[in-house]
Amino acid sequence: MYQEPITIPGNDNSARAATTLVYALQAVSFFFGISLFAAIIINYVKRDDVRGTWLESHFRWQMRTFWFSLLWSIIGAITLIFLIGYVILTAGMLWFIYRIAKGWLNLANGKEMYQYYQRVT
Repeated sequence: MYQEPITIPGNDNSARAATTLVYALQAVSFFFGISLFAAIIINYVKRDDVRGTWLESHFRWQMRTFWFSLLWSIIGAITLIFLIGYVILTAGMLWFIYRIAKGWLNLANGKEMYQYYQRVT
C-alpha cells in the first residue's frame, strides 16, 4: 500500500541544502575525486535527518550512485588488461553523469527520485 512521505516542518531547508551539497560534491569529483567520498559521508551522517521526507529518495539515489560507480570503476580497472575495461569505465562515467543530472534536476523541481504508484485492486 502506498504511503505518502512524511514532511518534517522546519527541517526541509537544511536537508535540502545537504542534498544539494552532495550532488555538487559528486559533480566536482570529476576534478577532485576525494569529494565523492565526502559526499557519501554526508549521506550517511545526515541520513536520519531526511528519513520519512521526500528527500529520503534523493539520499538513496545518491548512495546507490556512489556504490554502483565504485563497483563499476573497480570492475573497469581490473578488466583494463582485456581492453573491455575502457568500455566499462566509459559507460560507468556516462551513467554517473546521468545520475547526477537527473537527481539534481528532480531536486530543483521538488520531485522525489522514485515514483511509487498505488495499486488499485
